[in-house]
Amino acid sequence: MKFNDLQFNTHPSFPGDSCDHIHALTFFPNGYGVSVVRFSGSFGFEYGLYEVAVLQGTEDSYDLCYDTEVADDVIGYCDEQIVENIIKQVKSL
Repeated sequence: MKFNDLQFNTHPSFPGDSCDHIHALTFFPNGYGVSVVRFSGSFGFEYGLYEVAVLQGTEDSYDLCYDTEVADDVIGYCDEQIVENIIKQVKSL
C-alpha cells in the first residue's frame, strides 16, 4: 500500500478545517490497522509531517495498540515514506 492510497478525511476533532487537520484509517486482514493524522497538536504538524498509530480491530471497532514490535506509542514526525514503511510493517504482523 502506498501513501497515496490512503483516503484522508477531515479529522473528526476539527470538522470545519479540512486543509490542515486530516485523518486516514486503514485495516488489514491480520486484525491490525493504522491511523495516520495531521492536526495541530500531532507530532510533526508544524513541519507538515504525520503521526501514525497502530490499531487493533476493524473499521467498526478498534483500539490503539501499544504492544507490537512496530511501536509502543504513536510515531510522530513521519514523512510519506516513513508512513508507507510503517504500513508495510503493520500489514505483516
